[in-house]
Amino acid sequence: MTNASPSTSPAVATVAQVVPPRATRQLTVALAGNPNAGKTTLFNALTGLRQKVANYPGVTVERKEGFWSLGDGTMPARLVDLPGLYSLDAASLDEQIARDVLLGHTTHTPAPDCIVVAVDATNLSRNLYLVTQLLEIGLPLVVALTMYDIAERQEERIDLEEFRAAIGVPVVPVVTTQRRGLDALASAVARAVAEGASPGAGWRLPERAEEEIAALARTEQADARGARLCSLAGARYAAMVELYSDELPKDAARRAAVEAARARLAAADPHWWQEPVLARYDWIESVAKRAVARRRGVAGAPARSVTGRIDRFVTHKVFGPLILLAVMFVVFQTIFSWAQLPMDLIDKGFGALGDAVRGALPAGLFTDLLVDGVIAGVGGVLVFLPQILLLFLFISILEDTGYMSRAAFIMDRLMRGVGLHGKAFMPLLSSFACAIPGIMATRTIENPKDRLATILIAPFMSCSARLPVYTLMIAAFFTGRRVFGFLSVGVLIIMAMYLLGIVVAVCVAWVLKHTILKSPPPPLVLELPPYRTPSLNNVVHTIYQRVSAFVRRAGTVILAISILLWALVTFPRTTPTRNDARAAATSTVNAPPTDDKGAQIRQSFAGRLGRFIEPAIRPLGFDWQMGIGLIASFAARETLVSTLSIVYNVGDDESGDAKQSDSLIQAVRDARRPDGSPAWTPLVAVSMMVFFVLACQCMSTVAVVRRETNSWRWPLFMVGYMLALAYVGSLVTYQGGRLLGFS
Repeated sequence: MTNASPSTSPAVATVAQVVPPRATRQLTVALAGNPNAGKTTLFNALTGLRQKVANYPGVTVERKEGFWSLGDGTMPARLVDLPGLYSLDAASLDEQIARDVLLGHTTHTPAPDCIVVAVDATNLSRNLYLVTQLLEIGLPLVVALTMYDIAERQEERIDLEEFRAAIGVPVVPVVTTQRRGLDALASAVARAVAEGASPGAGWRLPERAEEEIAALARTEQADARGARLCSLAGARYAAMVELYSDELPKDAARRAAVEAARARLAAADPHWWQEPVLARYDWIESVAKRAVARRRGVAGAPARSVTGRIDRFVTHKVFGPLILLAVMFVVFQTIFSWAQLPMDLIDKGFGALGDAVRGALPAGLFTDLLVDGVIAGVGGVLVFLPQILLLFLFISILEDTGYMSRAAFIMDRLMRGVGLHGKAFMPLLSSFACAIPGIMATRTIENPKDRLATILIAPFMSCSARLPVYTLMIAAFFTGRRVFGFLSVGVLIIMAMYLLGIVVAVCVAWVLKHTILKSPPPPLVLELPPYRTPSLNNVVHTIYQRVSAFVRRAGTVILAISILLWALVTFPRTTPTRNDARAAATSTVNAPPTDDKGAQIRQSFAGRLGRFIEPAIRPLGFDWQMGIGLIASFAARETLVSTLSIVYNVGDDESGDAKQSDSLIQAVRDARRPDGSPAWTPLVAVSMMVFFVLACQCMSTVAVVRRETNSWRWPLFMVGYMLALAYVGSLVTYQGGRLLGFS
């Protein structure tokens, strides 16, 4: 430590008492650990699909809970997966929530009956710092030694018996991919709960400091002032936190006692505030020396790990970015290739369902609602489910192997070049799946200005909701096109859209960090975990959670918007005139639609709104029907697809009979303007994609930004500047393309 002030650990009044569990009461077990220590993988292996995800009350921190059977399966437990943290000296909101749950300071989660701490067997020294603090709390503690199989293959050999004896609590090696050690871990937790409190800290401060802590601890126990009683080890921990924290107790008498103790320690040693950290690391070094034996390579040098050899290329300043681009290309190429067949099957399935419903029910508004509103709207989005599934499959695999941390390391130079913290990369990377968890992940960034800048650019990352729009445009106009005979034009375009979002985000970040959010970025401290084989269980859980969220969104938000859009294009009802009928009878294939359906949509509420904004969007290449889709997409981006399905009457022929049309893709290709020219062209499709890359079209994202910033000022600013950029970007794309001779 270099600062001349007490530890940054916030003051903690007391620690919850360990209450012996009753046989009929469900236990609460907290699962803690450092980031990348295998904690979430272990949680998934222990709970299976018996888990739920929600947010802690009042904040956007995600809370995961699951059911876990302990002992012989007769002892039910509620397993709480806490956010990753390196120590109880909480600096971010994530860490504060984890600390409060561990100390029993939250009203929504009972005080833990036991703590399971995931410790990476390949990096004991770093992981044991959190263990030293958890030992001080006094709650029953069990160490789950994760990645034990990797440690066995590397240069370190852990003597489990020596390790257990050194720290004084049960140590269970686990390999989640093989489900090794899971039953032993459940039995160890059951025994730890039955035996009660842990032995406490295995290290001690200098004698003078221990005397001051003991005096404060006795006062803590004797003067609880209505707070819950704590164990002896917990009282020592609470007193030590008060003594070495930046904050002072609010109670006047308690504050005076702490100030007096600090003065006495300072008189004896000017650097007294460094003693806990130094003592912990001395203890960690002694434990590691006692429990870990290193295998030696040639000439006594440690054997070089496989991870180190791979990272020579993967994190290279030249090869690293090239490998990252190659990985992105392979992922997108695979998504488009593998997803085509299931997408066609889903499309035909919803088409057959629409035909069956229309054939089984009498003609009327209710049948139109089911077929044109519900089936066409929701089906138009769910058809892209295979691509969403594959996207999350690859993201999960890349995260599980440890490559995502390397990607963050590679991008750190770029991030710092524009003034952003290196930690901003992981939230931005999460935003490629969905901007909401990406924005929530900015809580790990300590600097408020860095965090706000990251929040304001996160929506530029092309999330999975944009993928259906990209896919529709590419399928309609770029299918089968290749460059150099083997590079798919569609894959190159979608990569260009992702890269466009990244480049614009970087430019906007540079402007923000040099103007209204000016502040120097702190250095990046990033852990590169060892490469490991992806856990099938973890990959399945990740895909299940993300795909379930997408399906729920399609069944709730998209369904509601589809029904609303159907109503907007259905009302007010129009009665065709004799001139309309005569015009419809004499119209040609290339003429604008004058049939009953076309006239109905044009005169509907949605049609009037689309025609109202048409003059503003015409320079972008869009007509009033596309305008309806743009308006709807500001609620949720993917609703553009369902909106176009409704506007173009996918599923109906010109007479409105039950006849399935070719598909939305064909409807987009066949759409015509009033002069008979195609409404959609490859240039219009690219212009639309550029607009979707740059615009903030998600009310849920806006709501999360409002919640994270506690103000409407920043979300409105974000929506405004992104909409302006989207308009300018789309305008330059369309008009510039026309000047260059594209259509």
